[in-house]
Amino acid sequence: MTADERRSSIIDAAVIEFGAGGLDGTSVESIARRVGVTQPYVFRLFGTKKALFLACCEACFTETRAAFETAADGLAGEDALIAMGKAYGQLLQDRPRLKMQLQSYAACDDPDVRRLVRRRYGELVEFVEGIAGGDQARVSAFFATGMMLNVLAAGDLLGAKDGWAARMLAGLGITT
Repeated sequence: MTADERRSSIIDAAVIEFGAGGLDGTSVESIARRVGVTQPYVFRLFGTKKALFLACCEACFTETRAAFETAADGLAGEDALIAMGKAYGQLLQDRPRLKMQLQSYAACDDPDVRRLVRRRYGELVEFVEGIAGGDQARVSAFFATGMMLNVLAAGDLLGAKDGWAARMLAGLGITT
């Protein structure tokens, strides 16, 4: 493997480990073991555990932005928002990525993590604002819905057929 390929495989492994244990509760040793490299090699590529965590956060935000851009390509307004929402729903099927995203928010007590999350989330908001044509109420509703879907996905409730979660999904026009 090239260094870039190894770096990518370490980030993939770290997403799983950090998603399960968070920034403070995850050891670099567990990440190295998962990917089959030594702990010093991970430190050689990333420098610190926090730098690796930040790389994982970046990867998740990059993936979300790419999904939004692909879904919205050639669309505008409500059609683009609907397409991006569906694309986000697909991303939520990747449980380790969902958990890593949630861990990035949970780690915002760390100023470096907070700075990255604010910047990257803000970039997503600004991208969606451009697509929505300045409809701030719709943009706010789009992101509020996304956060609600995060909670439902974390609780393994996206396929709920009855109860409160099913009613919430039905309110969004999502039926299973």
